[in-house]
Amino acid sequence: MIKRRYLIISSHLMAGISAYLFGAAIPVAAYAGLEEAQAALRSNDYATAFREYLPLANQGNALAQSNLGGMYQDGLGVAPDFKEAIKWYRLAADQGLAVAQFNLGLMAYSGRGTSQDYLEALKWYRLAASQGQSSAQYNLGFMLENGQGVGRDFKEAAKWYRLAAEQGHDKAMHAMGNVYENGQGVPQSYQDALRWYKRAASRGVADSQSNLGALYQNGQGVPVNNEEAAKWYRLAANQGLAVAQSNLGALYVSGRGVPQDDAEAVKWYRLAANQGSVEGQTSLGWMYAHGRGVRLDLQETIKWYRLAAEQGFVTALLNLSSMYEHGNGVEVNRVFAYVLYSLSLGKSPNLDAAIMKSRNDQASFMSGQELSAAQDLLRKIVQSKKLLVHLDQYAKPNL
Repeated sequence: MIKRRYLIISSHLMAGISAYLFGAAIPVAAYAGLEEAQAALRSNDYATAFREYLPLANQGNALAQSNLGGMYQDGLGVAPDFKEAIKWYRLAADQGLAVAQFNLGLMAYSGRGTSQDYLEALKWYRLAASQGQSSAQYNLGFMLENGQGVGRDFKEAAKWYRLAAEQGHDKAMHAMGNVYENGQGVPQSYQDALRWYKRAASRGVADSQSNLGALYQNGQGVPVNNEEAAKWYRLAANQGLAVAQSNLGALYVSGRGVPQDDAEAVKWYRLAANQGSVEGQTSLGWMYAHGRGVRLDLQETIKWYRLAAEQGFVTALLNLSSMYEHGNGVEVNRVFAYVLYSLSLGKSPNLDAAIMKSRNDQASFMSGQELSAAQDLLRKIVQSKKLLVHLDQYAKPNL
């Protein structure tokens, strides 16, 4: 199954790194020392930059105030102090400096130096975005798309993403690919999604590279081309993107777009699995179960299926259920099989009828005591959302 990453916008976008302004908002000559401060900041001479910015900021220079705030936020040339950063950002923002407004939005969004406040973040992002600040436009689009501090508005989100993307904002280009692929706020169009993903992918955005690979593999907006899919997956996988690593592994298993190579598939599945990818974990478990690219090892299979099942991945839950039902690599355990089948229900509706039958088959072989124990175990897992803890606790008396 092809997996594509859609949640591409980190909630901490630039939250740890403030935006700096190097082009003076007012004539440099009006403030002696500003050129020196700017040059020092560019050359990473933070002590000099701080020393030069401070008197200028105290004189009301908005650029100096904003960059001084950034230095307090990032701890450059001074100990980190989020409250002091906010103080200087606000002074510059109140003068209408867009980059300072954006930085205030970041602080309010992330709750740094202040309590988290989405409404306050929206206020400052809107002010900066209206002046054309591309990162503010992007973050505003994200908040509108996700209904943070405001009702969800896909059309308005797409508007701000587009404005940022047209200024060359990489992540906004990717976001435009997403909105066109999913038809959120714009007419659904794989061709437009492809166009935006290509722009972002060419600039190294790993999520766009991966999604572009999926479009080529699926033949969406473009003829099926597994070689091209492998190319884009590899670029993203080499940047460490787990979903691309897993998808590339699947191509090596099947020999589509690349030479068939189980060992290479295992390599990519393992990289994804070690990042917590449920697809990577389940696929790696399958490779161990069938001795593909590795020696057959059902204990390794169970290990990887368990990790993916803990995250609620239906394929891993079903595979693990089957192993406990049939005693494949483990002792038959109908209680575990019943619980795992139960946890699989509702995760893939087209499979629910078959899953229900398998669970009922288990129940028909269980004693009343076993069935009661299974239902009690299921309740504990659902309430705590900790599958492995409760499975292991149940198993201990039987070891």
